[in-house]
Amino acid sequence: MYELYDEVQLKPLEVTMRLIALVSKSLSLALCTIALVVSTFLLVVSPASAATHTVKMGADNGMLKFEPSTLTIQSGDTVKWVNNKLPPHNVVFDDKAIPTNSKDLANKLSHQQLMFAPGESFEVTFSDLPTGDYSYYCAPHRGAGMAGKITVQG
Repeated sequence: MYELYDEVQLKPLEVTMRLIALVSKSLSLALCTIALVVSTFLLVVSPASAATHTVKMGADNGMLKFEPSTLTIQSGDTVKWVNNKLPPHNVVFDDKAIPTNSKDLANKLSHQQLMFAPGESFEVTFSDLPTGDYSYYCAPHRGAGMAGKITVQG
């Protein structure tokens, strides 16, 4: 009789242990599934980081030009102009050759001050601006054809 009593006592304990094991497996599976879904969502919706593009003022071969002279960027990207050869240089945006035809915007984007030192630079970030072509030139060397164009895409 004592053995029967032990079996009766063990059976509910065994059922309880099996139930706990089943619940813990289910919770582990559910947590793993949630973690997988969340990490996949974060990978899919994370925004692409903005890029920085470098434009040399004065070509390596000594020519009076921007290198590259044309550049296509995404909205939010930054353009860094670096003084390279045959200074002085600057960057002046033509108000008649930008999407808004705005003198204020052209002045905001321009760097009128002449740069003399090699490696001297300045940057412009093209965010919250209309898409389209933005033409610019170097004031001291405009007559020599030192001009460039940036195309901003959405």
